Amino acid sequence: MEKMKVRDLMVLTEKFPKISVDATFYEALDALETAQKKYLSGESGQRILLVQNETDAIIGKLSPIDLFRGLETNYSRVNAEETLTHFGLDYIWKSMQKDFGLWENPFKDLCYKAQHVRIKDFIRPPSKGQTIGVDDTLVKSFHLFVMNRHDALFVLENDTIIGLLRFSDVFKKTSRIMKECGVKTTSH
Repeated sequence: MEKMKVRDLMVLTEKFPKISVDATFYEALDALETAQKKYLSGESGQRILLVQNETDAIIGKLSPIDLFRGLETNYSRVNAEETLTHFGLDYIWKSMQKDFGLWENPFKDLCYKAQHVRIKDFIRPPSKGQTIGVDDTLVKSFHLFVMNRHDALFVLENDTIIGLLRFSDVFKKTSRIMKECGVKTTSH
């Protein structure tokens, strides 16, 4: 496992459904639902929706959480919840929710707001902790997965996203190798 490279388990971007950065909120919602249906029916092996720019380069991925973040633009002003919660300061986060007016507007306003939102209004490029090199070892990915809690890492080659390394694939491979060690468990 120590010698395995990211390229050994990554999935190339060509295998994923894609959407344009210029797509509307409703197009993104439909694309996410379609990707999920195709995945569950076995028609597609992927449900992660990748976002392409004007030159068809992959610039990120889109999840249902990202859609919610896109509707509440004040989240871009706040990046502290995880840090505050980690240090047991949840009460500060609750105060920030109130101060920044997060999800203050009624849900009926969301339909109106959603028709004006485009993916490019809220998509964020992958952070440094969400990228890994194609020739990096899988051991490096363990650190990134555990520390940053991402479900997938963007795989880079010459600063271009060429694929994704999914945590589920790394877990399966690790589990298989550990079981091959022959360690017996005892039942209580």
